[in-house]
Amino acid sequence: MRFQVLTIVGHAPHPLTGELGPAADRLAEVVETGVAAEQLGFDGYAVGERHAGPFLSSAPTVLLGALAARTSRIRLLTGVTVVAVLDPVRVAEDYATVDQLSRGRLELVIGKGAEAGHFDLFGLDESLQWEYQAEKYELLRRLWREENVSWSGRFRPPLKDVTTVPRPYGGRPPRVWHGSATSLASPELAARHGDPLFSANAIQPREAYARLIAHYRERFEAYGHDPRTAYVGAGSGGLFIADTTRQAMALFRDFYEARVRQSHRPHLEGRPGYNTPFRTVEEAVEHGPHLIGSPQQIIDKILGYHQVYRHDLQSITVDSSGLGLPQQIEQLQRFAEEIAPAVRVAAPTTLWQEAPGDDRATDLPTAHRTVDRTADDRTAERAGDRTAG
Repeated sequence: MRFQVLTIVGHAPHPLTGELGPAADRLAEVVETGVAAEQLGFDGYAVGERHAGPFLSSAPTVLLGALAARTSRIRLLTGVTVVAVLDPVRVAEDYATVDQLSRGRLELVIGKGAEAGHFDLFGLDESLQWEYQAEKYELLRRLWREENVSWSGRFRPPLKDVTTVPRPYGGRPPRVWHGSATSLASPELAARHGDPLFSANAIQPREAYARLIAHYRERFEAYGHDPRTAYVGAGSGGLFIADTTRQAMALFRDFYEARVRQSHRPHLEGRPGYNTPFRTVEEAVEHGPHLIGSPQQIIDKILGYHQVYRHDLQSITVDSSGLGLPQQIEQLQRFAEEIAPAVRVAAPTTLWQEAPGDDRATDLPTAHRTVDRTADDRTAERAGDRTAG
């Protein structure tokens, strides 16, 4: 298994003390954590994107550019790029720039986003979120794979003979994962294109995510792709390691339960993916995605998820636990030294066997080398996306 550290750059008052540090310090902390993650041997570092709520991740390309300058080995990912609200031309330009700066270390995770406020902010119709995502991703694929692109669709003006610059590093597009949380739409889109899937594994019970992953694997093979390349990533809740699980729960209980109360969104009650059902720390340890406990407890939990998901990449989050930066890095060090080695041995993977940039596919699917597609093709694709959503 491979491991990445994810931040969505939360910036809410501490749920127990009410303290809220300066934005500049919080952003600097993100970069320093990425540097530490590389030094500790993590495989990837991911920055989320939020345009609503108490977060500072509205410009992930800027943070990833800073990380590209401060690191040399670790892969840089997003978590997620909210392609549904963005212009694919701008996405192609911005992230190809990060790809060049990092010399091929960039990988995108795309999704429709986990904040309902995104769509109102950008003047978009939330009911069309899956149509936005499918069409905009189709265009992004072409912009990274082709030159002189001519295109027309529903959600932006047509393009004629467009070549975005810079081109991706080495002339080959970065790998794109599809973030999956609540709907079959993302697993379906990922499977169609032979792309990897990233399960949020964040708020709902395990069975909800297992259903999405199973759909992805079934459809991946049905579309004619090699099932050995159906890579899956999985998120998790916050990380909190102590010498014993009882000690971890005692130390983390007050913060965890106050944070659950603070982040609860009554107006989204009943909508999957927004409010956690795991209200107590005991529920979080027993049934939730949080990695709370002794090193062995966390090893067992990750491998328990692996039995169900068969995932290749495990994401952890360390900056949502109320700890200062030195304590966060200490937690990452314990994970790297006491947990990761055992899980790597128990759950081997072929993901990222090559150096960054060298493991990109050299053959582009014929369907995406073709510059002009018929209106009937586009209409059929949209119909499939509406059915999947």
